Amino acid sequence: MINVIAIDSLRTLPMSAEYGFSLITYYLLAALLFFLPTALVSAELATGWPETGGVYIWVREAFGRRFGFFTVWLLWFNNACWFPTIMSFIGTTLAYLINPELANSKIYMLLTMLSLFWGATFLNFRGIHASNFLSTLAAILGTLLPMLFIIVLGVVWVCMKKPLSVEVSWHSLIPDLSKINNLALLIGVFYSLVGIEMSAAHAGEVENPQRNYPKAILWAGMLILSSLILSSLMIAFVVPKSKINILAGLLQAFEVFFSSFHLSGIMPVLALLIALGAMGGTNAWISGPSKALLVACDDGFFPSKLGYKNKYGVPVNILLLQAIIFTILCSLFVLMPTIASAFWLLTNVTAILVLTVYIAMFAAAIKLRYKHPNVPRLFKIPGGKFGLWMINFIGIGSCTFAIWVGFLPPAQIPVGNVLTYELIVIGGVLFSYLFPLIVYEAHERLEQKRLKANPLFHENE
Repeated sequence: MINVIAIDSLRTLPMSAEYGFSLITYYLLAALLFFLPTALVSAELATGWPETGGVYIWVREAFGRRFGFFTVWLLWFNNACWFPTIMSFIGTTLAYLINPELANSKIYMLLTMLSLFWGATFLNFRGIHASNFLSTLAAILGTLLPMLFIIVLGVVWVCMKKPLSVEVSWHSLIPDLSKINNLALLIGVFYSLVGIEMSAAHAGEVENPQRNYPKAILWAGMLILSSLILSSLMIAFVVPKSKINILAGLLQAFEVFFSSFHLSGIMPVLALLIALGAMGGTNAWISGPSKALLVACDDGFFPSKLGYKNKYGVPVNILLLQAIIFTILCSLFVLMPTIASAFWLLTNVTAILVLTVYIAMFAAAIKLRYKHPNVPRLFKIPGGKFGLWMINFIGIGSCTFAIWVGFLPPAQIPVGNVLTYELIVIGGVLFSYLFPLIVYEAHERLEQKRLKANPLFHENE
């Protein structure tokens, strides 16, 4: 259930609905080639190196501080890019409480996103953290309940033999590969399945983890896949492909269902629940990723002032930097032709960064098995060395392919000038890759100068 709550998301449903009935094939392939390897690899690493830090610790132990810092930065910056996407989803959802047309207004979206995020940032200055109970309750009411609701409505719709917007047949399960750009949204399908490594930290607490953890992953995977596939299908069933909005597609589907079943009065309540659920998750993540940069500040990679904590123990300067980056990224909603295209661009860049982190994790698993073979692991990837290489090879290959696809402009979403779109994606990814490496080299040179100036300093340390 930790996995289900951590991974299930409403935000990516309209994206996968763009694939129609073939989304089943896409999800099954993503589960086999990405989700399953990620679960097995993270379980082995988490039970061998259970310290707080997760992927950062694993990569640092395998490849050293440089790549550890590279991973820390990507994890943090990935979240900074993620915030505008989730805030735009919240803004679109709130628009349905007032006037659905506002979802297409860039002014409304910018004002809503900026005010909500900066407000949540200032609240976090006082050390306000949602408890696990409240976070779980928000996830259930704002994510799992709407998912279940739209599945039930869709099943009723099908049982009543109402018209469907997609063809349901064995032939339609086959993805349309006539144009390579049709695959561009595949990275969104991968992105909807990230997060399994968070629960891997609990693998060692499972009774007989070697036998029971894979069972837990199997059941979690079945619940996650069935909920994501069925929810996406219900959107595809009632909203024509040409009219699906990748931001408002879920609410579009609910509108069709409610109008047909005379339940329109429920829409404001449902929209409010979805928005509150998403906002609760956002608030929890605002301060969470700051711990990654705190580690970098403690290690001297960034100025100590950046890691300053107030009397509540909150790193206010990091949160301010995060909010400033969020504000800058929100300018893309003005530059891009539509809000949907800006949403996709940021989602795409975020997915590329997080999949890069997973590639580093897969490589670290192989390195650590040979580098530290005697470290006790309560769970090991089945199949010995062959199983280790096969699972990680599949994971690295699938992530690399998804990243390559992510650089293609999607055929399903108008992105305006293709050159501008490509330059923003490539530029954003290159900056994310190069910045931490440049900072690390500058830090190492500074350390060398300090060592030469006072060789006894490090000995005393």
